[in-house]
Amino acid sequence: MLFRGDFQPGERISELPMVARLGVSRTPIRLALDRLAHEGLLTASPTGGFVVRSFSLADIWDAIEMRGVLEGTAARLAAERLTGEHELAEVRQSMDEMNAYLGPVSSIDSFARYLDLNDAFHSAIVRLAKSPMLNRSLDQVLTLPFAQPSAVVFARTKLPCAAELFNIGQEHHRVILDAIQRRQGTRAEAAAREHSGLSRRVLEWVLEDREILSCIPGASLIRMPSMV
Repeated sequence: MLFRGDFQPGERISELPMVARLGVSRTPIRLALDRLAHEGLLTASPTGGFVVRSFSLADIWDAIEMRGVLEGTAARLAAERLTGEHELAEVRQSMDEMNAYLGPVSSIDSFARYLDLNDAFHSAIVRLAKSPMLNRSLDQVLTLPFAQPSAVVFARTKLPCAAELFNIGQEHHRVILDAIQRRQGTRAEAAAREHSGLSRRVLEWVLEDREILSCIPGASLIRMPSMV
């Protein structure tokens, strides 16, 4: 509900109205609100309940930067800790299937499949790093919807250069996989960080068009400069 804009930044959310709205007991509502506060999407109100947070552009750029740092570290560790070619099977399968989706989106179903494959690719790289600590840190960063790997993928299909952007993203994937396979940790890290930077470039373009921006989960939580 937060991600699709049902609540606006600064809006107060409390247990009892949510109980009535969702038709569930107070306990799961309380747990959900506490979890969202822990993830940084809500802040506790001094008068009780919670308030919906907003995020500045600086917050968003920092979140994407942190994702790039962590995913870059994951790619480097994956290259350094790879024990055999068999460990790359899942990443290769995601890559091969994604190749079939480059270019114009033919249907909602096919695009949804592309998003699943993109998420699978990124998740597989993190697992190859074999670092529970890194995994937990990345999970925390990815609680912000616009920091997630697939956050701007749908929005970029609306841009005039959509096909080129898909090709660039897929080339990044290819370089990351190749570097890991060759045990080139520094190269893998640089490629992964460059790939996350593509998200910032796309979001910068998308911010110029409010209609396209609305395609991004959590866009309503972004505090635009004109709104300050």
